[in-house]
Amino acid sequence: MKTLSKTKDLTQGPITRELLLFMLPLLAGSLIQQMYNTVDLIFIGQFAGKEAAAAVGSGSLLVTCMIGFFTGMGTGVGILVSRFFAGKEEDQVRQTIHCTAALVILFSISLTLIGIVLTPWFLRLMHTPESILIEGVRYLRIYLLSLFSIVTYNLGAGILRALGNSRAPMYYQLIGGIVNILGNTLFIYVLRLGVTGAAFATACSQTLAALLVIHALCRLPQNYRLRFKSIRLDPQLSVRIFKLGIPAAVQAITMTLSNLVLQSCINRMGVESIAAFTAYFKIENLIYLPILAFGQTASTFTSQNLGAGAMDRIRKGTKVSIWMGVSITVALSAIVLSFSGAFFSLFSKDAEVIRLGEEIARVAYTFYFLYVFLEVYSSVIRGAGKTLVSMIIALSNLCGLRLFLLFWIMRLSPDAVTVAMVYPLTWASTAFCMFLYYRSGKWCEAFRKPPVLPRKEESFD
Repeated sequence: MKTLSKTKDLTQGPITRELLLFMLPLLAGSLIQQMYNTVDLIFIGQFAGKEAAAAVGSGSLLVTCMIGFFTGMGTGVGILVSRFFAGKEEDQVRQTIHCTAALVILFSISLTLIGIVLTPWFLRLMHTPESILIEGVRYLRIYLLSLFSIVTYNLGAGILRALGNSRAPMYYQLIGGIVNILGNTLFIYVLRLGVTGAAFATACSQTLAALLVIHALCRLPQNYRLRFKSIRLDPQLSVRIFKLGIPAAVQAITMTLSNLVLQSCINRMGVESIAAFTAYFKIENLIYLPILAFGQTASTFTSQNLGAGAMDRIRKGTKVSIWMGVSITVALSAIVLSFSGAFFSLFSKDAEVIRLGEEIARVAYTFYFLYVFLEVYSSVIRGAGKTLVSMIIALSNLCGLRLFLLFWIMRLSPDAVTVAMVYPLTWASTAFCMFLYYRSGKWCEAFRKPPVLPRKEESFD
């Protein structure tokens, strides 16, 4: 475990090599996360029946929003830790880690209690059928009991990545994924606990991953490793974390709600269109996940180099990230488009569904390289601490403009292919706005080293 607690300074070394070495574990972690969801669906669908699968799915939006929120908060924590770490301000790294630990406790306890009480109301708000309501409530309430583990993993992993360690969270997620498979086998296949078993399996895997993250934080270098007796809430530091993390969290949640509206438009077009888009979203992950990994890498790279005042290195890193991201995305898109019929036939044998899927793919995947510009520029801007600007640009285009275009499309030409055109149009507009802000230099012109927080005397015996 000791080697997994090592930190890495991204302000030194060849840029291309450093970016790739940091990005690959992030990509592997994202693929493992997809494995979590796939395994859960397979076990529930195969051994618990369609009602159980529907009960689990009924709360998926709430689960997605929670994970998105805390991933965004992890972004805020990571930006501060990266800057302090690169600036050799170990006292501030230590204070941020212990303040984050206090926020984890506060968030998880309060949101668990609120969630358990409001779960029936939320599922009714989502028009969950009464036939699966009880099972849906049971699943979500057990899932919420692992909220402490979910928050701990996301914020703790954010700290480790900010310190240049992207491998450890990947390994911990892999271990959690294996436990998730074993848990599903035991609770669903052997003990036949159905929805309850799925929730228990998730809770066990998330808790183990969280414990491994805590162990890694406790084995960091002596001056800023996690010590339970030092956990305390720092109001000034908490405000800074919120200012950086909440815009990213809101952006993630609002994007989920925007996709929900888009899905409701798709649901009006018939079973074939629904099935075609469902397959499209699953295949899309093959192209999207590498882009996401490049974006997360660019964010940490920017934060650390800002802390060190290495502005030229950030600009070079941005160009390298875009070049590598576009190259990989174009290659993956070409492969998917060349064999689109085979890919879509994995999810449906219906000829009309496959035909629609291929048409949607030609419209969207051909222009998917635009998402690289969107993600990298957005991540650099967030890494510079301008999370509010990134949120406003993303929400204006990917939510506001997208919903406006959907409104007119549903009035003028409501079919699956024209709806698919909304994606590249809004990717392009968002990427253009992000580029204009990046090119303006406003994301870095007012950069100053974070003010030194009051030093707190503490023994490290």
